[in-house]
Amino acid sequence: MRTRSLAELAGIRLADTKIRGLGPKFAAILEKAGIVTVADLLLHVPRRYIDRRRMAPISGLRPGDEATVLGRVRSISSRPLRGRRVLVEATVGDASGSIRVIWFNQRWWVEKLPPGTEVALFGTVETFRGRLQLTNPVTEPMRGGLTKTGRIVPIYPSVAGLPTWRIQQWIEHALPHARPLVDPVPPDVRERVGVVDRDRAIADIHLPESSAAADRARERLVFDELFRLEVALALQKRRQIDEARGFAHPVGGPLVSAFLSGLPFELTDAQRRVLAEIEGDLAVEHPMHRLLQGEVGSGKTVVAVAALLTGIDGGWQGAVMAPTEVLAAQHYLAIRSLLDLAGLTPPQVGEGERLGMGSLFEEDRPSVRLALLTGSQVAVNFASGATRGEVLAWIADGTVDLVVGTHALIQEGVSFARLGIAVVDEQHRFGALQRVRLRDKATEIDPDLLIMTATPIPRTLSMTLYGDLEVSVLDELPPGRTPIETVAISKADEDRAWELVRRQVAEGRQAFVVCPLVEDSPKVEAASATAEFERLQGVFGDLRLGLIHGQLLPREKEAVMEAFRAGELHVLVATTVIEVGIDVPNATVIVIEDADRFGLSQLHQLRGRVGRGAHPGICILLCDPSTEEGEARIAAMVATTDGFVLAEEDLRLRGQGTVFGARQSGMGDLKLADILRDFEVLAVARREAFALVESDPRLERHPELAAEVRALLGDVVEWLFVS
Repeated sequence: MRTRSLAELAGIRLADTKIRGLGPKFAAILEKAGIVTVADLLLHVPRRYIDRRRMAPISGLRPGDEATVLGRVRSISSRPLRGRRVLVEATVGDASGSIRVIWFNQRWWVEKLPPGTEVALFGTVETFRGRLQLTNPVTEPMRGGLTKTGRIVPIYPSVAGLPTWRIQQWIEHALPHARPLVDPVPPDVRERVGVVDRDRAIADIHLPESSAAADRARERLVFDELFRLEVALALQKRRQIDEARGFAHPVGGPLVSAFLSGLPFELTDAQRRVLAEIEGDLAVEHPMHRLLQGEVGSGKTVVAVAALLTGIDGGWQGAVMAPTEVLAAQHYLAIRSLLDLAGLTPPQVGEGERLGMGSLFEEDRPSVRLALLTGSQVAVNFASGATRGEVLAWIADGTVDLVVGTHALIQEGVSFARLGIAVVDEQHRFGALQRVRLRDKATEIDPDLLIMTATPIPRTLSMTLYGDLEVSVLDELPPGRTPIETVAISKADEDRAWELVRRQVAEGRQAFVVCPLVEDSPKVEAASATAEFERLQGVFGDLRLGLIHGQLLPREKEAVMEAFRAGELHVLVATTVIEVGIDVPNATVIVIEDADRFGLSQLHQLRGRVGRGAHPGICILLCDPSTEEGEARIAAMVATTDGFVLAEEDLRLRGQGTVFGARQSGMGDLKLADILRDFEVLAVARREAFALVESDPRLERHPELAAEVRALLGDVVEWLFVS
C-alpha cells in the first residue's frame, strides 16, 4: 500500500474528497473554521476521551463524584423561571437507573436531545430531593454508533457548531484512505527522543486502544509541532550564515563618540555590556541578527541609536521600523531629541532646497540627517515643510542618514542608497517575511539587524519565536529609578484617583491620564480622547491640561510634548501614543482608564512612563474588570513590576496562538503543544532540529521533512527553500 505524507495530505482539499457524509456544504463550513485539507482534519485531535470500557453504571454514582454519564434521554422539557430565565429538565438513564439533568438558560437542548437520543454528560454529581442530579453538565449528543461498548470514544473540539459525532465520523472514514503515513523524522532521532512513529501516532490519537496509547500519540504530535518550528528556525539561521553579504563596520567612530559623550547621563553597566555585544557583531563581516530585550526605561533607544550611528559612521544608512504610525512618530521625536542633546542636529536648509549626496563630515561638525516616513506622515530634522517626494528622493540618494518609519519602509517606491543597519521595534508585531523585505531594500550588503522588545520574553518564546537570533538583555534600570507603586481603583471611586493626581501636582509633579482604548478607528479614538479631555478640564478646574493623540501632526504632538516637558502643563491627557518614547522625569503619576481593556504588555509599557526621575512613580488602574482574564491582568499588574513575570502571565492568559500569530502567520498553528507546559520537549526538539540542519543544511537528504515544514508552516517559510 502506498504511503502518504502530511505534506501531500495538506495539498488535498476536503472539498475535493469523497469522505462519506462530508459534502460541499459541510466542507465549506469546515473551511471557514480553518479546516481546509485532509491534513487539517487529521490534525484536529480529540480534546478528551470517554473510556466506555470502564464506565460505571448510573446506579453506582455517588454525590460529589466528577463523572461521565452515558445514557439515553428518556424525557426532556422546559419551563420558564422568573426574570425571563428558562429551566430545561431531562431524565437520562441506562440499564441500571436514571439521573436528573438540568440546564439553566440553555433551551436549545430540548430540540437537540429529543427522547431516545444517546448523550454523554460530564459534571459533578449532586442530589436534589433525594435524587441524583447533574447541573449544567458538559453535554455531547452521540450519533452513528459512536457509543459502542468496549472502546475509547474521542470527543473533539466543536467546529462552527458541528456536533462532535460528525467530526469523529469524518475522521474515521478518512483515516483508512490517508494511511499508512510516511514518517519524516529520521529513525535515529525518534529513538533518541523516545517517540512512536507518525503513522501509529495519527491512528492512536483518534482511535486509541488504551489511555497509554493516546498519551504516546499526543507526545509524538507535540514533538512534531515543535520540531517543525525549530527546523524552520534552524534553516533560517543556517541560510543567514551561508548566504550573508556582510560588512565589518569600524567601531568607535566620530558620530558614536560624539553621541555618547554628549549624553547628559552615564550609561548603565548593562547598556555598556549590550553595546559591546552589538559592536562585536558589527565588527565582523557576518551580518548581525540580534534580539535586544529590556524592561521599560532600561535605555534600549540609546543603545539602538549608538548601534545605528556605528553603521552611519562607515557611510551606510540606518533604518528603524515600527509597527504603527504612532510608534514611528514617537521614535522619530525621541531620536531627534537624543541627537539634539548630543549636538548632532544638522544645519537647516530652506524649504524645497534639494540636498546632494556628500560626505557626512563636510560640515564643521558631524551631524545626522534624520527622516520620518509613514503612510501619512513625513518629516526631516534638517528642513521644514519637506514633501513626501523630497523625502523619498533624499533616502534614495543617501542624503538621509537615518530613516524612521512603519511598513511604509518596505513598500514599492522606497529605495535606499546604502542601507547597512536596521532596527525593528515591537518585534512581536512583525513576521520573518517582513524582516526579509526590509533586508532586501539593501543593494550592496545584507544589513545588520537589531530587533527590540520592551516586554521581556520568556525563555520558552525566545527558543521558538526568536531561536534564529542572538539575544542581549538590558537587565538594569538607570540609577535612581524606584519601583512604581500600582493600585487598582473602581470607576465609581474615580474621585480618589483625581485627588492623587492633584496631590502630586501640588508637590510640583506632573501626571498622565490615558484614555479608554477604542478599537474602532484612530479618528474615533481621537474624538473620544478629545471628549475625555474636555470632561477632565471640568474635573481638574484650574490645572493646566494638554491633549495628545495619534491624529495630531508630528509638529503638533511635539509642541504638546515640549510644553509638558517644560512643566507648562500639569496633566497630559493621551491615548496610547505615549506608550513608547516619552521620557518626562517630572511625571510621577499615570491614570489608565478602563485599564482592564488593555493587554499586559501595553499596561507595562504605559506604567513605565512614570517614575523615571528622582521621585517615585504611581500607576492607577481605573477600572471594573468584567471578565476573569481582565481581573487576572489587573491583579498581575498590582502584584509585580517584574517584566519577566508579566510576560509569563501574558503568555498564559492570551495563549500562545495569539503570541505566535501576532508575529507571523503559520506559527500560530500549535494545536497540541504548549510551550510552557512542554518546555522540556521544546528543548529536545530544538537540539535535534539544529543538529539535523547542521548536517543537512538544505534538507536535501530529508525531502519529506522539507515538504512538511513548507506545507504546514505556510508561505512565511517559503523563502527558506528558494535557491
